[in-house]
Amino acid sequence: MQPEVTRQNFDQWMVPTYAPASFVPVRAEGSTLWDQQGNRYIDFAGGIAVNALGHAHPDLQQALQQQAARLWHTGNGYTNEPILRLAKQLIDATFADRVFFCNSGAEANEAALKLARKAAHDVVGEQKSGIVAFKNAFHGRTLFTVSAGGQPAYSQDFAPLPGGIQHAVYNDLASAAALINDQTCAVIVEPILGEGGVIPAEPAFLRGLRELCDKHQALLIFDEVQSGVGRTGSLYAYMHYGVTPDVLTSAKALGGGFPIGAMLTTEKWGSVLGPGTHGTTYGGNPLAGAVGGKVFSLINRPDMLAGVALRHQWFMDGLNDINQRLQVFSDIRGLGLLIGCVLKEDYSGKAKWFNQAAAREGLMILIAGASVVRFAPSLIISEQEVKEGLVRFEKACRAVMRGSGL
Repeated sequence: MQPEVTRQNFDQWMVPTYAPASFVPVRAEGSTLWDQQGNRYIDFAGGIAVNALGHAHPDLQQALQQQAARLWHTGNGYTNEPILRLAKQLIDATFADRVFFCNSGAEANEAALKLARKAAHDVVGEQKSGIVAFKNAFHGRTLFTVSAGGQPAYSQDFAPLPGGIQHAVYNDLASAAALINDQTCAVIVEPILGEGGVIPAEPAFLRGLRELCDKHQALLIFDEVQSGVGRTGSLYAYMHYGVTPDVLTSAKALGGGFPIGAMLTTEKWGSVLGPGTHGTTYGGNPLAGAVGGKVFSLINRPDMLAGVALRHQWFMDGLNDINQRLQVFSDIRGLGLLIGCVLKEDYSGKAKWFNQAAAREGLMILIAGASVVRFAPSLIISEQEVKEGLVRFEKACRAVMRGSGL
């Protein structure tokens, strides 16, 4: 018999890198979860844009169970059928010719940045090593990716940081152009700034970055860890913008809840990472390949992607109605089912209050910085779940406005 555990055990046993909610989820189906006490929650967080097909999707369960009965893990001295099939799915659906699999978005971005540095070293020399990233971006928590992220709060306590990284202002092409030169090996950018406030890129900004990278022979890396695999209503956000990167990173929704990351690139650049130059023990394992392949086959369909646009409208209509009544947001923005509500000045810095109040109302949401409430639900969330969740969200907003329980 399993010993009883409680939320308080987290504070006793775990390294305190997180401050999780006061309840412990134990069961979930679709976009609904239940905690240890049987309380019911609507999920607008999606495991931070991970659970693209909701919880306990029967097809994903079947894919995992069938593969678990066959082959779990071999290490990178061998390959396997599920991961090769997933690689071909990604290649057939995107600009890419080559794929590197890992376990997370941070690892995918780490691989992309290492690829850029090695490509420049091989062709030009060590002097071509500069990386241009953007302020308030987020690319992961490894030392390299947190340095690229441009949020000092996440990196300043771990100095000295990797060098050669400069940060421009997002959506400001002139700011980027001032930093990109012939010593630049890569520009890494999120097509939608996720953790930094859910800010979609302006099309001219991404087009300009593509032109600058071409001019200076630098790799353009799109971090689509959060925006990829249907999240925006396109399979990947670069398709929405019509700007093709040299390297694309994918994770989160790619596994539908099972850990997997991928770096996609062309034949020209993929060939730079020969045997022994990079690796991972668990990356590309058969379980991840089987689940990821099923996720991808279910999402990469016209009807599924059209459904994201429909659900976007459900959210936007409901959130705008709430704001008309409460006047609490200065802007509601985003693409597809990555949506950010920017708090008005009276509530600036208090996004966490809305998150906590929502939990008390039985709703799971996210924040994107201190002043933006973020939604990243399942791509197949039902209309009833959206309506019920927005009712709960309005109650949470009213609670914050009253100062109740804060």
